[in-house]
Amino acid sequence: MKKLMLLSVALCSLLSLQAQSEKQKVENTVTKSKIEGHIYFLADDLLKGRETGTPENKIAASYLANTLRSYGVQPNPKTGTFYQEVKLEKTSPPAVMDFTINGTKLKQVAPMTVEALIYNGDAVFVGYGLESDYTNKNVKGKVVLVEAGSAETKDTQGSFGLIRKKQMAAAMAGAIGVIEFVDVQEQIWSFIDHNFNAPTLKVASEAGNMETKEIPYIWVKDTNGATLNAIEAQATNTLDMNLGAQVSTEVVSQNVIGVVEGTDAKLKNEYIIYSAHYDHVGIGTPDATGDTIYNGARDNAVGTTTVLSMAENLAKYPTKRSALFILFTAEEKGLLGSKYYVENPVLPLEQMVYCFNSDNGGYNDTSKATIIGLTRTTASKNMMDAATTFGLTAIDDPAPEQGLFDRSDNVHFAAKGIPAPTFSMGFTSFDGEVTKYYHRPGDHTDNMDYNYLLKFFRAYVMAGRSIANDSVTHFWTAGDTYENAGKKLYNK
Repeated sequence: MKKLMLLSVALCSLLSLQAQSEKQKVENTVTKSKIEGHIYFLADDLLKGRETGTPENKIAASYLANTLRSYGVQPNPKTGTFYQEVKLEKTSPPAVMDFTINGTKLKQVAPMTVEALIYNGDAVFVGYGLESDYTNKNVKGKVVLVEAGSAETKDTQGSFGLIRKKQMAAAMAGAIGVIEFVDVQEQIWSFIDHNFNAPTLKVASEAGNMETKEIPYIWVKDTNGATLNAIEAQATNTLDMNLGAQVSTEVVSQNVIGVVEGTDAKLKNEYIIYSAHYDHVGIGTPDATGDTIYNGARDNAVGTTTVLSMAENLAKYPTKRSALFILFTAEEKGLLGSKYYVENPVLPLEQMVYCFNSDNGGYNDTSKATIIGLTRTTASKNMMDAATTFGLTAIDDPAPEQGLFDRSDNVHFAAKGIPAPTFSMGFTSFDGEVTKYYHRPGDHTDNMDYNYLLKFFRAYVMAGRSIANDSVTHFWTAGDTYENAGKKLYNK
């Protein structure tokens, strides 16, 4: 009798579990306290902005791996651990960069390309430094001084786009270096300084193929063109230049990977990827308060936590299709972790039928979830319905001019043919409350709306479950940029 009673209780429990709605399954695992716990840890000052290659980035990776382990998620099937090693080459800027023109030391400089060079002698001003500007000018063996941009192009982005052309023109004329004077606002220069006076990373296997010997090209911040005007007023200009060499070292970082097998005998051979990057930009220029730690709560502790929330839910309530969780390193260094992964997948790419990425800059509308690429795949209704279930409205990219689809890890999967939108917090324009925190020290845990985030996280998990349980295997919408790549990958 006792055995029958125990069997009856077990059967009732099983039936009760099966009867739970999809919404209840999401609510059972996604709670505000869990969300806060993950985000507060990942964006703590202790982790110093989680920059790739730092010990703090490794602490974040360990936290993610052991969180997946605690949920019962299975490790990377290729290694038996929750890691995929990503070998990178770190190139540090020159330790010495001294430039003095006509006795005046140049203070704000940024190397666009670097080859060690010591030079003392005449420097020749050649206007914009385009090919026609070298007519009747002898610059062989000399450094040339140029004005940023061209007669038609004055903005910073346009000037940056002309660097390679000007560099080649200078080299063809026999010059051994270029110094270009740019008049930019302090905020823009801060971005330039952070990117070109800081170490850079590239995938180690590609490093040797990407380097070619080039003459050094230096940008100088020249407020209101003051230095350039003085140069133009001189009959001759003298330059003392000491540019040191770059130093390269190997850095090993990690993608964090886990797997949950699906429940359907056939559909479990198809995988949904749930992905986000966990790195951020580290230590940088201080803000008005003196804060130098770029904590990256929104970008991308939030996205990282969506994947953890998905993993916990699927470990408890598996879907018909299998799940592959990937948390990428080095996104902020040029999408390197995801680039490495698609070239070194732990499971065949043709089994990956969807990539549900999450990346964020910020939010300015707590009634919405913004899905970059919402209408680009046939799963748009799954995502819209999931958002509605938790009181949100799903919208597509409101700022296509920003090119956001191609600026996150999803693009490497899309290029291989895998449908890959990015689920982001609600924003209706990429400005104001979004750019206020985007890659800024103020991107903290304590200035976010966690009641909104609870809805957002639940909508993400609900959407993932819906796509993974759907009888339809979703694909690109007809005519999409990546449709042909998808047809090739899946032999459609």
